[in-house]
Amino acid sequence: MQLTKKSGSTLAGYIGLGLGIVLVVLQFRHIDFAGVIERISSIGFSSVIILFPFLALHILETFAWIKVFPPSITAIPFSKLLKIQFIAETVSMTLPAGVAVGEPLRPFLCHRFIGIPLPAGVASVAVRKLMLGVAQGIYTIIGAIAGFSFLQTVPIPIFPLGVLGYIMVGAGVLIFLIFLFLLLLLLNGSAAQSVHRLLMLVPFKKVKKWLLDRERGFLDTDEELKSFDAPFAGRLLFVLLIYIIAWFMLAIESYIILRLLGVEITFLQVFAMDTAITMLRVLFFFIPSGLGVQELGYRLFFQTLGLHDVADYGAFVLLRRFKELLWYSFGYGVMFFSGVHLHDAEEVKSGNL
Repeated sequence: MQLTKKSGSTLAGYIGLGLGIVLVVLQFRHIDFAGVIERISSIGFSSVIILFPFLALHILETFAWIKVFPPSITAIPFSKLLKIQFIAETVSMTLPAGVAVGEPLRPFLCHRFIGIPLPAGVASVAVRKLMLGVAQGIYTIIGAIAGFSFLQTVPIPIFPLGVLGYIMVGAGVLIFLIFLFLLLLLLNGSAAQSVHRLLMLVPFKKVKKWLLDRERGFLDTDEELKSFDAPFAGRLLFVLLIYIIAWFMLAIESYIILRLLGVEITFLQVFAMDTAITMLRVLFFFIPSGLGVQELGYRLFFQTLGLHDVADYGAFVLLRRFKELLWYSFGYGVMFFSGVHLHDAEEVKSGNL
């Protein structure tokens, strides 16, 4: 399957990108950019600190990822896996419907750069993704409870005032339970085969033939998942802690930016705000990097906090986006010099490798 062929997910991604651009334009139409640039310039060299939380997040995620490979895979080079982390995350966050490309890229690059068999790579990526979901659920619950009183003061369109705290706690519990259930289901050692049987119910001969040709791959993945025995499963608690700490890097980054701008705000307020914004980005997953949605959410929180200085708001969101631009440019640079192409992931998805 070539990138030029429009799939449903890709079309949704482009629609999301267009929607995000419209939202950004609406949010910035009244901002004095000269004042915003002057505000950013006042920070000076200290602005370099803003880059560190994002780097720490990827280092933590890579360290945790190493821990969720099947026990049969040992001596994984950290630097190579970190490179794969940067490449896959850059693709996932910047392309329309990028997750559908970035996630299949992970096991392929693990095979290409480290020599890890595809079934083992697929198993690690599946466990990693579900562990991240469980961690996000816990992170959301902690953030919602810690900033509950503040969240209750945030007005939400359509909903009555004083419900956001309850919504966030409920969303965190729901995400935690769903991903925990899927994780336990995956680790029972027959999840891939069950998915294969379910897909075989599709009433298309070509699809069934494709699935039958690759049945061995589903079985091999199940074998790798079966190797997650009880002692190894206990290690997942440590991995969960690492992922929760990694989620905290988002709030730490926002707090650093706001403090550098001289905005008077507590970490608990920033923590609650970023927890809600992260959930908002999840709801609008089809918009690359939450473009526009993130800016709209921050504007709402700034107004609730009584932070009506447009220059502070503009400087904050621009610094966050400029940080992303720098890191994602770095990711594409690593991708280019590593000889990785987007069609590599498409070939994995279509089973041509």
